[in-house]
Amino acid sequence: MIYSICYKIARDYFDAEDLAQETFLSAYKHLSTFDRQYEKAWLCRIATNKCLDFIKRSDRQSIPTEDEYFLTQKDKEPLPEENVLELEVKKQLSERCNTLKTPYREIALDYFYRELPATEIAANTGKNLKTVQTQIYRARALLQKKYKKGAEINE
Repeated sequence: MIYSICYKIARDYFDAEDLAQETFLSAYKHLSTFDRQYEKAWLCRIATNKCLDFIKRSDRQSIPTEDEYFLTQKDKEPLPEENVLELEVKKQLSERCNTLKTPYREIALDYFYRELPATEIAANTGKNLKTVQTQIYRARALLQKKYKKGAEINE
C-alpha cells in the first residue's frame, strides 16, 4: 500500500522504493509519538508527505542540461543545415502548390507557403472566410496526395 502511494506520486519505480523505505524509517523513528490508532492513515500521510517533499526537492535541484539550455535560447540562430533544409522544403512546397488547379493553387501558396492566416486571405481576395477555410482544407488534401505520390516514387 505504501509503495503504491509512493509510486503513484513519484512515477518512478526506484524513487518509489526509496520513498517507501524512508516512510517506514520515519514511522519507526516517531513510533513513540504515535497514539496507536489509525495506523494505515498515519503511514499513508507520512508517505504522502515524503513524496511531496521529494517532488519539491527534485524540482528545485533540476539543472538544465546543455541541450535544454541552448534549445531555450530565444535569439538562437538556426544552423546552416537547418537553413538549407528549410529552403529545400519551401522549394518543394512551392512546386507542389503550383501544380494545383485554381483556386487551390492561390490558396495553398498563400496559406502554406506564405503562411498567411485564413482571415487575411479572405480579406485580400474578397472571399467569404468559410469559403477560404474549405479551400484550404481541400488544398491540404490535394497536397497530401502529391506528397504521398512523391514518397512512393522515391522508394
